[in-house]
Amino acid sequence: MALVELRGVSKSFRKGEETITPLDNISMDIDAGEFVSLMGPSGTGKSTLLNLVSGIDRPDSGTITVNGTDVTKLTRTQLADWRAANLGYIFQTHNLIPVLTAYENVELPTLLLKLSSAQRRQRVELALEAVGLSDRANHYPRQLSGGQEQRVGIARAIVAHPKVVVADEPTGSLDAETSEQVQVLLQRLNRELNITMLMVTHDSNIASIASKQLILNRGKFLTRSEKAVI
Repeated sequence: MALVELRGVSKSFRKGEETITPLDNISMDIDAGEFVSLMGPSGTGKSTLLNLVSGIDRPDSGTITVNGTDVTKLTRTQLADWRAANLGYIFQTHNLIPVLTAYENVELPTLLLKLSSAQRRQRVELALEAVGLSDRANHYPRQLSGGQEQRVGIARAIVAHPKVVVADEPTGSLDAETSEQVQVLLQRLNRELNITMLMVTHDSNIASIASKQLILNRGKFLTRSEKAVI
């Protein structure tokens, strides 16, 4: 059984008088420890798919199972608890809280878990060490470079030891050199910590760091060898 299973998932949106259906009867599997990248033309539902897998949004039909739990059947309260324990999210724009230090930003997800203060501190310290920012724990976002901010965001995503980490254009706001550093970091975390990742990107070079590369186009998954029709 795959760690993440989508079966017959569809999602539509209303835009004025028009109904847009970026995801139409989609099915996919992600195995534990796998690194999957997802590309596709703008508006094809890549970020929508991330939000469905993470339980932020609900599909119109179909099922989404993560580690044996059908997240489409959870209540809003149950979803919040499930996300805290099972899912990490890496944003394109860091989304750090400016009045909190790097340590405090990373600590936030652990506040939703039943951990002692010592367990919480250990997890935060390990997460910051994993992304190479132990020496920046007491720095505020304004005192960090863009790449360091993104690494804090990555540490925050892995601090709760999630089953799955989803990343939405994790290098989209970074320069080329910093982007390469983040790519290396994501690969290392996937390989060394066996973190299962689903990453959306528009850059084929970044997509190539994943062990499985998919293209979402016109409601279907394509492999990198197939051509997307825009």
